[in-house]
Amino acid sequence: MDPIIMTVIVGVIALLVGIFAGKLIFNKNTTKLVEEAQLQADRINAEAEQKIKEAELQATNLKEKKALEAKEHFLQLKTEHEKQVMQRTQKLSESENRIKQKEKDLADKTTAAQQQIQEYEQKKTNLDRQLEVVSKKQEELGKQHEEHIKRLEKVSNLNAADAKKELIEAIKNEAKTEAMAHVQEIMEEAKTRANKEAKKIIIQTIQRTAAETAVENSITVFNLESDDVKGQIIGREGRNIRALEAATGVDLVVDDTPEAIILSSFDPVRREIARLSLQKLVQDGRMHPARIEEVVEKTKKAIEEQIMEIGERTVIDMGIHGLHKELVRMVGRMRFRSSYGQNLLMHSRETANLCAIMASELGINPKLAKRAGLLHDIGKVPDEESELSHALLGAKLAEKYGEHPSVVNAIGAHHDEMEMNYIISPIIQACDAISGARPGARREIMQSYLERIKDLESLAMSYGGVEKAYAIQAGRELRVIVEADKVSDAESDKLSFEIADRIQKEMQYPGQIKVTVIREKRAVNVAR
Repeated sequence: MDPIIMTVIVGVIALLVGIFAGKLIFNKNTTKLVEEAQLQADRINAEAEQKIKEAELQATNLKEKKALEAKEHFLQLKTEHEKQVMQRTQKLSESENRIKQKEKDLADKTTAAQQQIQEYEQKKTNLDRQLEVVSKKQEELGKQHEEHIKRLEKVSNLNAADAKKELIEAIKNEAKTEAMAHVQEIMEEAKTRANKEAKKIIIQTIQRTAAETAVENSITVFNLESDDVKGQIIGREGRNIRALEAATGVDLVVDDTPEAIILSSFDPVRREIARLSLQKLVQDGRMHPARIEEVVEKTKKAIEEQIMEIGERTVIDMGIHGLHKELVRMVGRMRFRSSYGQNLLMHSRETANLCAIMASELGINPKLAKRAGLLHDIGKVPDEESELSHALLGAKLAEKYGEHPSVVNAIGAHHDEMEMNYIISPIIQACDAISGARPGARREIMQSYLERIKDLESLAMSYGGVEKAYAIQAGRELRVIVEADKVSDAESDKLSFEIADRIQKEMQYPGQIKVTVIREKRAVNVAR
């Protein structure tokens, strides 16, 4: 057989076998897929039935829940409705009770009014009867009075008009005399009471104000860690200390005092600037003229800021509002000024408190009085020197910065340099004097004290034969040592009297001064 035919026959048979096998396999797979699909369909149906049952159960539960909520809501609404009904019923009952009570009160008042009307009518009837009786009595009295006047006219030979006139004149003169006596008594009593009340108000005001007394000195001691710093402060050929004195205007005294330098100036602001500048320079360690000028300039700016802060804090503490910034700054500058040793800001604050208390006692505006009391010495801290007195300069500044006319007048008149036109002006003057006269508030300035001691010794040294003179015990005793060869014992007595007499006539001093003249004769020989 031909091989090609055999190949074809084999191929056909293989094809038929493959087709048959594929059909069998397909049928088998198809059956398996159908069975799996059937199983899946059954499972889905079972799950669907389960979910339907669960949904039905949830629907039933939800239905029951909603029904229960609806029932509860209904019961709640019903309860609220019943409560509102009960409240309205109660209100109606209360209203009815009030109406009944008012009706009862009205009925009682009506009954009482009727009784009062009856009593009034009865009283009116009685009064009419009494008026009739009084009228009859008046007629009888008038007739008797006429008869009495006629009898008096016959006896005195005067008619009624003349007698009445004389009687009126006599009574008038007597009344004038008594009135003048009463007026004099009232005036004396008013003066006495006025003095007592004034003293009482002043004493109460002083007692209620317990201000601290701050006394300023003219020197500040700057402490150093060691004396080695003194050479650095002095600098080469003294240029550092000269630069510091020129920049601050303060004298620096560098002596043998251990670990200390004295800053001397009668201007507290300059002393404070010098102290702070020196403190910064010592801490920094760099000290030369350029650095000194730079530090001093920064310190001046810091002091200006501090002054403004002090002024603002003082104004807030005192409860004073609407003050111009320049006046606030001047109030701050008072902290670094002193008046006869008394700190100016403390003095002004005390005066302001005294003014407010005294004004309240007298029924005057205490805020205005406190404002004037705080500003009464601003003329002592001007930015520029002026020929005006501090009172007039302060009034000018207060007027410039829009203060009330009464405040301006009080500032200008507190030393009688301006006429007092407002009632608070004498209050400011009195409180200023009270604050300055408080014991311990002020003391004599050191320089004037030293000058008085020096004048005392110079007066004694001006006499011939005086060798030495010493003022001791704070100037309360003067000891004069004379040369024994030039002044005798009798002349010593005369010299003591003359010096005491001259001190009494030429000098002003507190208390008394004891003058002691000492004369001593010494005979000295040396054995060799």
